[in-house]
Parts: sequence; structure tokens; C-alpha cells
Amino acid sequence: MKVAANIKYLRISAQKLRLGADMVRGKRALDAQETLLSMPQKSAQMIASGLKSAIANAENNYQISSANLMISEIRVDQGPKLKRGRPRAKGAYGKIEHPMAHLRIILDSSEDQPKTEASKKPAQAVSKSTAKPKVTTTITNKKRGKK
Repeated sequence: MKVAANIKYLRISAQKLRLGADMVRGKRALDAQETLLSMPQKSAQMIASGLKSAIANAENNYQISSANLMISEIRVDQGPKLKRGRPRAKGAYGKIEHPMAHLRIILDSSEDQPKTEASKKPAQAVSKSTAKPKVTTTITNKKRGKK
């Protein structure tokens, strides 16, 4: 079953948003969410919020587990431009355009998709020592003093 989420009028250029979308295209939804949360770009935050919305749509509207979801399509389209101006030298007018973009994320449950070679192998028991630890990042802003 396919589940979609649309986010319109994002205040970022479509070109910059596509860079983040290319990083998660074709991945499992939960893996893509972890990847986006570790990226510092503004586009990653916007795609992560759209992905979170699509996962919530799948869980609440169709009772699909988030573990079974994969990103089947992620599309970035160009939106309208806010046109502003600024006075320049000798009475000239400087044109400033603020681009916008539209994001569409389509998730598909992996139950319907053909299984790959990796998923055909039997599952192994994972002990606590071999399990991946959850990584949390903290960002601190420190001002550097003069030496």
C-alpha cells in the first residue's frame, strides 16, 4: 500500500532540497529518518518533517507498521518565487528572488515488494553487546577568544 505526504511552499530552493532527497531515496523509512537527523543541512530538517508526516499517515490511517515502510518515491518540484527588491547605487533597483519548493514523499510497505537476497537469509539473534548503540548528537556554540 502506498502512503503519501505533501509539503508545499518550503522556503528553500528546489536544487538544495534535491541534494537532501537524493541521500534518502530508496531507503527504509526509519533508516532515512536517522540519516536525516544526523545531517546539518536545512533541507534535511525539512525532508525529515515530511517523512515523519508520511510515517504518521501510514500508522494512523492505514495501520501499517513503520518498520515495513520504504521510500518508493521522493519528488522535489519548484514552487513560486517571492520577488523583492533593494535600492542600489545611482537610483537603481536590485532584484531579489526568494525561491520556494514543493516536496512529495511516497512510502510503500515492504510486504508487497519482492524480497532481496539479504532479506531471504534467516534472522540471527542479536545480543546486547553487538547491538548498535543509539547515537545522540549535541551541538554547542562556543565563542573563540583571542589568544
